Amino acid sequence: MRYARCRELLGDEAFARLRKAKVLLLGVGGVGGFCLDCLYRSGVTDITIVDYDTFDETNQNRQIGAEAIGESKTAHLADRYPGVTPLEAKIDPAWVERFDFTPYDLVIDAIDDIGAKIALAQKVWPKLISATGSAKKVDPTLIEVAPIFKTHGDPFARKIRNELKKRRFKGRYPAVFSPETPRCTTKGSFVAVTGAFGLTLCSVAVRRLLGEI
Repeated sequence: MRYARCRELLGDEAFARLRKAKVLLLGVGGVGGFCLDCLYRSGVTDITIVDYDTFDETNQNRQIGAEAIGESKTAHLADRYPGVTPLEAKIDPAWVERFDFTPYDLVIDAIDDIGAKIALAQKVWPKLISATGSAKKVDPTLIEVAPIFKTHGDPFARKIRNELKKRRFKGRYPAVFSPETPRCTTKGSFVAVTGAFGLTLCSVAVRRLLGEI
């Protein structure tokens, strides 16, 4: 009964494909945590989550699981979502170079490190979905999905495009972004936007696993 409405929406064959999918989710903060919750509630449970951080009080405005201050994000979320595989690691270019991505059907990038994002694009772009800048914004209705080189209006996405162009990158992968003008110059985040980024990542992931996009 738990997944009855998802099965009704998608159909038995499509839902079975979700149940068999292997997904790697990189980063389980304000964006990645909501993506994880959405995937899990939709029937995708073979998920490996990677992060190195612990929950902090400042995370409580936007991150699922942030009531567990001081605890490992991956360990706490693996307890919260039984069957999810936690991997505690700092995702940087060296880690991307070492890691074996071949077992996974999809790689979801919800991290902030530009160097690691570039390394991911170069190594696994055919199975990659990436989020750009969700911070400092307040309007989730402005969120868009486009191939990375079609993103616009977001300074963070522009940095990624520029770095990929320097490397003569020719791949194509979907990116979640918002062209909304940032509202502040220091740290700032709003769960309506960061959460919506994560839910959008999940939607793109599900549709991609089903071969719809």
